[in-house]
Amino acid sequence: MGVPDPIPMTDPRILVLIPARMAATRLPGKPLLEMAGLPMIVHVMRRAEDARIGRVAVATDAAEIASVVTAHGGEAVMTRTDHPSGSDRIFEALGALDPDRQTEIVVNLQGDFPTISPDNIRDVLAPLADPEVDIATLAAEIHTEEEATNPNVVKAVGTMVGPRRLRALYFTRATAPHGDGPRYHHIGLYAYRRAALERFVRLAPSPLEQQEKLEQLRALEAGMRIDVGIVDTVPRGVDTPADLETTRQILAKS
Repeated sequence: MGVPDPIPMTDPRILVLIPARMAATRLPGKPLLEMAGLPMIVHVMRRAEDARIGRVAVATDAAEIASVVTAHGGEAVMTRTDHPSGSDRIFEALGALDPDRQTEIVVNLQGDFPTISPDNIRDVLAPLADPEVDIATLAAEIHTEEEATNPNVVKAVGTMVGPRRLRALYFTRATAPHGDGPRYHHIGLYAYRRAALERFVRLAPSPLEQQEKLEQLRALEAGMRIDVGIVDTVPRGVDTPADLETTRQILAKS
C-alpha cells in the first residue's frame, strides 16, 4: 500500500483568483517585475498552484500581464479597467470563468505576495468549515513595537472562537487592542463563500471602510461574519523598491 499524498487534490468547487493590474502608484508595472528569473505574478501563480486547492487564474485588465501568465502555462481572464478594488475584479472574473455557478468558494490572493507559502493559502480555507462564517482571512501575532504602531500594518481585532481562530470584530491601522495581550497583523488573503462575495460587491462603501481605508470593514458593518485563521508568519508584500529588493534576495536563496 502506498503512502497517501499529504497535499489535498484540487477541488473543483474552489477557484483561486489573483487580481493584477499595471497601475500601481509606487511600483508601476509591478506584476511583471522580475525576481529570481520570473515575473512576480508568475511566482504568485506558482504558489497558488502548489497549494492544490482549486483552479487558479489571474484576473487582469492588462494584455501584457495576461500574455505573460499564459506564456508560463497559467490561465488569465481579462476584466474591465475601471474596478475600484481587487474584490470587484475577481467578481467579474468569477462570472466569466464559471457561468454555470459550480464554484462555491472564491479565494482572493493578492498579486504582490510572491513569497506566500502554499500552506498559508490552504490555511485560509479552514474557517469556512463553520457554516456561520461568510469570509475567511489570516493573521499572525505581532512581536515588535514597530509592527504594532505602524499604520501600514493592519491589525485584526477579534475574539477567540477556537484554536488559532478569531471571530473578527474590527480591523484597524491603529495600535489595537489597547493594553496587555496579543495583537495580530492582518494578512490580505481572503476566502469568500460565493454568496458572500456576491453580497459584498453590491454593498456601498461603508463609513468605517472609508475612514480606515480598509475594504473588509464594509462586510463587518453589514453584519457579515469574518473569521481569522492565525498563522505563524506574514508573507512579504511588495509595495516599494525596498520591498522589491528584499523579496528578490529571499527568492534568490530559496
